[in-house]
Amino acid sequence: MKNDQKPAVVPRELLVPFLLITSLFALWGFANDITNPMVAAFKRILELNNTQASWVQAAFYGGYFTMALPAAYVVKKFSYKVGILVGLGLYAVGALMFYPAAAMENYVFFLLALYVLTFGLAFLETTANPYILAMGDEETATLRLNLAQAFNPLGALSGLFVAQFFILGALQSDDVSEDGSYIYNTLSESAKAAVKTSDLMVIRNPYVGLGLFVIFMFVIIAIVKMPEGKKENQVVGLGESIKRIFKKERFVGGMITQMFYVGAQIMCWTYIYQYAENIGINNTDAVNYAYAALLIFLLNRFLCTYLLKFINSGKLLMILSITAVGFCAGTIFIQGEVGLYSLVMVSFCMSLMFPTIYGIALTGLGDDAKSASAFLVMAIVGGAFMPMLQGLILDIGGSGYSDVVILGVPEVNFSFILPMLCFFVVAFYGHRAYKKYGLE
Repeated sequence: MKNDQKPAVVPRELLVPFLLITSLFALWGFANDITNPMVAAFKRILELNNTQASWVQAAFYGGYFTMALPAAYVVKKFSYKVGILVGLGLYAVGALMFYPAAAMENYVFFLLALYVLTFGLAFLETTANPYILAMGDEETATLRLNLAQAFNPLGALSGLFVAQFFILGALQSDDVSEDGSYIYNTLSESAKAAVKTSDLMVIRNPYVGLGLFVIFMFVIIAIVKMPEGKKENQVVGLGESIKRIFKKERFVGGMITQMFYVGAQIMCWTYIYQYAENIGINNTDAVNYAYAALLIFLLNRFLCTYLLKFINSGKLLMILSITAVGFCAGTIFIQGEVGLYSLVMVSFCMSLMFPTIYGIALTGLGDDAKSASAFLVMAIVGGAFMPMLQGLILDIGGSGYSDVVILGVPEVNFSFILPMLCFFVVAFYGHRAYKKYGLE
């Protein structure tokens, strides 16, 4: 009898825990994509410039950087389940903080709420990603993580739906007159104050609802028995683990690459609204292009998960990264709606990148994967500062999006040179993984 069959992607006895943890991928996808449109929303409501508005992403992704290592410590000392419960608790607290933030009408409080919310996301991602990798044979680990990550866009699409119909579609500050100008800009101070109060409550309500749902998930996870796998040495030994992983070139390269990838993703998904507005498409309608980007991202995630059975993961990562560079060039130099379509198509290329970089970087690390995972989550900080750099480019000539021309295009077009450069870094890592690390 032949015994050369590949091991199952998910062993049958681990199917229920796998499904429960996979549901968390959708949960943080929801948080990510309900927040992306908030950059444009807060800019309009609070009359901020692009750099000030980009602090939304700085607060959101900065929380990952702050809490990833503490999350790794908790997971390593206690268990995956404890890490997940702490993450869900912090997630709920951050979401519920939107209630007092709206009552105080304080932008800094909103930023603080997002910061705390992503403390929870840092715990969830630090815990869930290595847990998925550990749920089966190492040979199928990258494939298994891609499968779990494929459900992340489902949550993201739900977040966009809520953003479009329950937030952006209900904001009075986005109302335009017959000549296309924003009515909000022409109101008296007292009328503006009333609209501001109303719109901040519109933003508040979905986050509060999200917080209540996360509490429900906390209860479900708390009562379900979750396997912990092998119990090796119970001594935390985080310092020794960190020393070991930073001697691994594949891991260090993956951490740096992940930072650039996440920065590119958040820039492309955040500033799609500004790009669309510059060609006469308002935020509510621009969400349709964000929908298209996420649908393409989702469908290609499943396609790439299938292709990974036949194509080296590093090689596929390299090919898609080079293709993304081409679409970024189209976004920059092709003006009008065709340039917007090119920006949407960048998502086709990005669908594979996060879980594949993650899987390549953690391969072969064994129990050190728990602490290594924390640094890969910290690398999400690229989503905090890179959008701010793009915001600085947008503010070169003023708070508009076509105040100056750079290389023959408006600054909003030129700003996408930043994600283009990021994809060059990802392509290099994919080539390195394919040629040097020899991963399948």
